[in-house]
Amino acid sequence: MSQHEKEISKELFQPANIDASASEEISKPSLTYWQDAWLRVRKNTAAIISLVVLILLTILSLVGPFLNDYDYSTQTATHANLPPRVQGLEDISWLPFDGTLTKKNGEEYNAYELKNATEEYYWFGTDSLGRDIFTRVWKGTQVSLYIAVLAAVIDMIIGVAYGAISGYFGGKVDTVMQRIIEILVGIPNLVVVILMIIVLEPGIVSITIALTITGWVGMARVVRGQVLKFKNQEFVLASRTLGAGHSKIILKHLLPNLVGVIIINTMFTIPSAIFFEAFLSFIGLGLQDPLASLGTLIDSGFRTLRLYPYQMLFPAIVISLIMVCFNMIADGLRDALDPKMRD
Repeated sequence: MSQHEKEISKELFQPANIDASASEEISKPSLTYWQDAWLRVRKNTAAIISLVVLILLTILSLVGPFLNDYDYSTQTATHANLPPRVQGLEDISWLPFDGTLTKKNGEEYNAYELKNATEEYYWFGTDSLGRDIFTRVWKGTQVSLYIAVLAAVIDMIIGVAYGAISGYFGGKVDTVMQRIIEILVGIPNLVVVILMIIVLEPGIVSITIALTITGWVGMARVVRGQVLKFKNQEFVLASRTLGAGHSKIILKHLLPNLVGVIIINTMFTIPSAIFFEAFLSFIGLGLQDPLASLGTLIDSGFRTLRLYPYQMLFPAIVISLIMVCFNMIADGLRDALDPKMRD
């Protein structure tokens, strides 16, 4: 036997000891559907920033009217059309919060000194009736967020229930229910609002009724299409074979599989409802004075845009932030909940 053969040990040819239990270990923790969706949403920076901004706007809409000593409806004619002025910022020349206005010839003057209001501080300025715009902006934000919540509730209750029943039962029931939807779709929202104003008065009640009549139609169609796709699958047929009733099948088997679609469509409906209310208020069919909404504030600010642009600027920024935030959150939820978007 050669020297080379003596150096090779038989132990080198023995199979390795592999721990079978270690190969079966799951290194990554198992996640539920909602935990996985939340992780996907967290990766969407725009959606998270929009969520934070929306929470801050909601808090300001609740506490904003109480942050100063002015009421949203109190009129002070001697303080009309005052520019923004903020304590601590009025001495910084490059910030527009020093209470100065510019004449047509380019000359600047202090409006607060001119109207003997040097002791007053209107953070967003005042309107043509001397009302504090800061307080009115956050009161108007309350109305816009109310419309948003209202649209979401209507979609969740009426639209989901109507679409699920129509798609599940099918046949003549589906035909009749879809013809009703087609009739409602054929009636423009503006016509419905005008009819409500004729019967009632311009205001939040007429807008609420108009949204209740037609706002749920889109959701109903989406839910109906999804129910038609799911109702003949194996898990529904098995439940029906075991004797489950129609209501139990819809509530416990079909709707849980539609949660993602429902949330996504609801989030996209909310900014449309906010814009609808602002549009009605802008054309004079919304809230009436002294009540305020972002639409009415933009309308009154638009009339004096050239002389006092700040009266339109602040409500326009707030409503733009609200609509952009809702759209970005809806995009993030769509990417997180839509199965087609998964890796």
